[in-house]
Amino acid sequence: MKKCSKTTHHSLTELNITPLLDLAFVLLVIFIITTTPIVNDLDLNLPKAAKHEKDPPRKANYVTVNNAGTTYLNKKEVSMDQLLQELIQLRVDDPDLSVIVRGDSKTKYRQIVSVLDTLQQANVMKVDLATEALSSATPGKR
Repeated sequence: MKKCSKTTHHSLTELNITPLLDLAFVLLVIFIITTTPIVNDLDLNLPKAAKHEKDPPRKANYVTVNNAGTTYLNKKEVSMDQLLQELIQLRVDDPDLSVIVRGDSKTKYRQIVSVLDTLQQANVMKVDLATEALSSATPGKR
């Protein structure tokens, strides 16, 4: 005795794509309605504007302390008093002065601190410390 006829079994194995087509048509209609057409129905003569050149990037100033403790401002050797005076003059010329402090890895910490104190006395607000990334060849060394 057969439980289901051949025609019933055959119709169950076919995929009914009617709901998928309905969904596709609904999505198509939604995209057509929500897409705004580009309309240039008015002929306008727009005003001309001068081309604005970008401002040149600001020059960073470097304060370098080598392993002997000698201090340099932009490759010029200076004492701490000269550094303070030149930083004040640079800040007067450029109120948004940016300084990068570079110190040799063997430099004593107190020399870098005295440079940072001098930068603070000169009222320099943008100060960065230059470092290098650790090489991947020596992961355990510091």
